[in-house]
Amino acid sequence: MSPADRPALSNRSVLGLPLLASEISVLFRRRRTWAMLASLALIPVLIALAVRLTSSRPSTGRGPAFLDQVSQNGLFVSFVGLLVSVPLFLPLTVGVVAGDTIAGEASAGTLRYLLIAPAGRVRLLVVKYVATAVFCVAGTLAVAVSGAMIGAALFPIGPVTLLSGDSIAVGDSIVRSLLIAAYISVSLLGLSAIGLFISTMTDVPVGAMATTIVLSVVSQVLDSLPQLDWLHPWLFSHYWLGFADLSRQPILWDSFGSNLILQAGYILVFGALAFGRFTTKDILS
Repeated sequence: MSPADRPALSNRSVLGLPLLASEISVLFRRRRTWAMLASLALIPVLIALAVRLTSSRPSTGRGPAFLDQVSQNGLFVSFVGLLVSVPLFLPLTVGVVAGDTIAGEASAGTLRYLLIAPAGRVRLLVVKYVATAVFCVAGTLAVAVSGAMIGAALFPIGPVTLLSGDSIAVGDSIVRSLLIAAYISVSLLGLSAIGLFISTMTDVPVGAMATTIVLSVVSQVLDSLPQLDWLHPWLFSHYWLGFADLSRQPILWDSFGSNLILQAGYILVFGALAFGRFTTKDILS
């Protein structure tokens, strides 16, 4: 990013919200950001088209059960899209954004400019993290909204049968989809904090991005090993797929609460590490 790409920061703009608004504006004016959001939105579209172009429904005992649900009710496209996106695609895009937060500014030579403004190192860290969190929400909604739209266009829409066997109206199912999107957005906050910390350790944004993405994969691999049961509750990816509890009647909030506490712990720990690293890093010399 060149200094010309970022609006000039006045003394007033570094006080808080104007700086955050500027950061979010810069993030969403990048072609890379919109390319990633478009790629995420394309996932449920491809799933819906694949199911729609299939000549017949999957036979009993053949194919994933959720594909059969998609063909019967288009509202399931959002759920399936999110289910497919959580293990890899959403963490990948979040890793790119989080890894670029500080390292990208350092690589482009704008980090020194931002601190001379003076934005302040702590305030800059907070703003960078909040902007990444906003992207987490935007990425999740891109999948959910795209899935709902393509599902409504290609398949019948009606009452949704939950995992518990109960049926809910279309309006209630939309609320459930938004709750699931919120759950997944929260799930990605710990990874965002890790990416922010890694980004403070290097001036090479690609390295920070790659490391963050690899850690998300490693965490999921470790979480799949039964020999490491004792470690699973401490892995930031442990509750990523726990949003299935929001598709039951009544809603089970245990996973949501445990996930929120776990992600808050990662935010505190890696936020503190990022603060310690960034506030002692020689940037202005």
